[in-house]
Amino acid sequence: MTNTSVIQQKWQAVKQLTRIDKPIGTYLLLWPTMWAVWIASDGWPTLHMLVVFTLGVYIMRCAGCVINDFADRKVDGHVKRTAQRPLVSGAISEQEAISLFGFLIGSAFALVLTLSWYTISLSFVALLLAFSYPFMKRYTHFPQVVLGAAFSWGMIMAFSEATGKVPMVAWLLFVANLLWTVAYDTIYAMVDRDDDLKVGIKSTAVLFGQLDKKIIGMLQIATLLLLIVVGELLAFGWPYYLSLVIAAGFFCYQQMLIVNRQREACFKAFLNNHWVGLFVFIGIMIEHL
Repeated sequence: MTNTSVIQQKWQAVKQLTRIDKPIGTYLLLWPTMWAVWIASDGWPTLHMLVVFTLGVYIMRCAGCVINDFADRKVDGHVKRTAQRPLVSGAISEQEAISLFGFLIGSAFALVLTLSWYTISLSFVALLLAFSYPFMKRYTHFPQVVLGAAFSWGMIMAFSEATGKVPMVAWLLFVANLLWTVAYDTIYAMVDRDDDLKVGIKSTAVLFGQLDKKIIGMLQIATLLLLIVVGELLAFGWPYYLSLVIAAGFFCYQQMLIVNRQREACFKAFLNNHWVGLFVFIGIMIEHL
């Protein structure tokens, strides 16, 4: 095998490990962060802020995927959806994965160092959440809550950077996104529930059992109610509330998809959440035009 072939194979493995070729996770992290960036900057974020938070989202999502696969390397081979991941197949070694994680975290921190000291201090919480989430599956049925906090912490950092403080509206957005993340990641976990039960992986999908669809629905309603409160506090108009109506429509569609708990349908419902985040962002953006 030529050096070129080896490099190409290694690059393919890195793409698979970091999910570069599967942007759904980046979207689910990016849109809520942009909600906060736009609201915190009153619709006029600086180019510097946009670049740092957009690149930060992309890099941290990749880093999260790497540490997730490292944490799951002993069990992924027993799960149908993850059996061919690079750390399972041997396409990437454990040492290479840890080195890549370190490089990505270092790159993200280099971006953060261009922000205020307050935001820099908050970034350590983001690192702790991103690192700890994959290991929570061993100890608690609520790893989705940790993921929700990790996916929402960038919103707190956006407010700290744009305003120098973290107001009530920032925490409302934080909780709304956390609840939404638990809802869609529970749907995602429903795809692997049978396999997770066999290998002892904990998740909200396992915990909720036959109540999964009802609890997901309650989480989705709570998310919308909190976003309505945000709209009231910020005196938003009809474009924002229309975006919430559209989001509610997507939630109803997802409930229809997961009604029989079929793997493919649950995964499709999970992917649909990209549109929820996008349309809420569009509503926020229009409000600031």
